[in-house]
Amino acid sequence: MEYLDWVQWPAMAVTVAAAWLVGSRLKHRREIGFWVFLTSNVLWVIWGLYADAWALIILQLALAGMNIRGMVKNW
Repeated sequence: MEYLDWVQWPAMAVTVAAAWLVGSRLKHRREIGFWVFLTSNVLWVIWGLYADAWALIILQLALAGMNIRGMVKNW
């Protein structure tokens, strides 16, 4: 098993943590959550490239755009 097979597990965990943080009532936690979401987007793209999961890659790029939009609106 390739080591990149394992990237999907931290990507999943980081995504869940990001969703929890973005759902916070505290602005500081939400701000951290957006950065954590962007980290998860990068991890998913890395895994998607390895797995030839092009729909996942495009989804993550779209979600990253929405995360950036959310960050700007949160400021």
